[in-house]
Amino acid sequence: MLPVHERLAELWVLRQSRQLTAAEQTDYEHCLAFNASYCRELAHLKNMSLLASMTSDTQWQHELCGKIEKLSRR
Repeated sequence: MLPVHERLAELWVLRQSRQLTAAEQTDYEHCLAFNASYCRELAHLKNMSLLASMTSDTQWQHELCGKIEKLSRR
């Protein structure tokens, strides 16, 4: 889990009990935008990995899996 996901969860919990401050709301929106970008990039890499697998391009698939691992560890 990335720190941004922890912050997003924290802000979500706060939203359940009170209104977020302006700074928290800005933080929340930044976290949501980052999360959307992160999910999109990860999905793209996974789709390309599937394509590599379907075309038996082992070298490309290994490269993509390395990128997926690296992105997941950020």
